[in-house]
Amino acid sequence: MTGQAHHRLTQAAGYADGVLGAVTEALLARPTPCRGWNLGMLLEHVGESLAALHEGVSAQPVALDAAFPGLDPVDRCAATLVGTVRQRTAALLGLSARADGDAPVSVGAHPLPLDCLLTVGALEIAVHAWDISLACGQGWPIPDELAADLLTQAQVLVPRLDREPLFAAPAPVGAAGTPSDQLVAYLGRTGG
Repeated sequence: MTGQAHHRLTQAAGYADGVLGAVTEALLARPTPCRGWNLGMLLEHVGESLAALHEGVSAQPVALDAAFPGLDPVDRCAATLVGTVRQRTAALLGLSARADGDAPVSVGAHPLPLDCLLTVGALEIAVHAWDISLACGQGWPIPDELAADLLTQAQVLVPRLDREPLFAAPAPVGAAGTPSDQLVAYLGRTGG
């Protein structure tokens, strides 16, 4: 099963890589669909999330309240933020390709199948790449195949109840909504 989860992660990383090309210094202060976060803050969060995912895939316990390697405030320029996200994504992809799919990982004190962690990583990368795309004025949708697959996974991983504060309630989406529209709406986002 790790093959499918790794495939999701690879697709999400490819989408994110294209989106990251639009990030400029002038855009770092722009708001994102993530409440209270600007683009610079979101890029730093994605870098921290990737560090946590890397820990989990490398069979190290992931502490829920851990502070992951961040950037010195003077290094929070667009090129450094984007470079950090790209480097950590590449490292995660390389590690996940070699990972033992049967090895459980530990998040907090809870064991989690590796496939689940990789799928959470794909969801995190793809949806935040969508957020970044919106903040950069691109509005690039998540590719249909990936979005449809991740929506199915998100409905298991992110229940409709008890989602606050990580996710808002699902947003309405019209019947003509694309898979990308449906996925981001399920996770409480609007504006695509």
